[in-house]
Amino acid sequence: MIVQGKYKTGVYIGEELEQKNDQTLVKVLAVLKHPLQGDLHQGFQTDVPIFHERKALAKYEKAWIPTVTIQPYEEEIPNYNESLRSAWDDEFVKMKARDDEFGKAAVKRLEMLKDRYKFA
Repeated sequence: MIVQGKYKTGVYIGEELEQKNDQTLVKVLAVLKHPLQGDLHQGFQTDVPIFHERKALAKYEKAWIPTVTIQPYEEEIPNYNESLRSAWDDEFVKMKARDDEFGKAAVKRLEMLKDRYKFA
């Protein structure tokens, strides 16, 4: 079955492979929401020991996703690379619009990820 689910702060479309306890193993096929950058435990703070760079899960990467976040996905599955670019673009615009220290730090991390993703 094709599902969508939230893994940490990203949202993905994938193939449900198995369930165990309160987790569902999903093979990633596309990205709906790019993960948030920064230290998630410090809530939008920049004065932290490490401001984390979080890349999206890779195509076909398997992840245990909380079953409570899983729901059926019935639309056409987008191309992984196009979905990654779209999710990255959305997150970049959102962080740029913040116009604060957190947004600036997140934009910097997203720009570094853009180079790693090798967008055309």
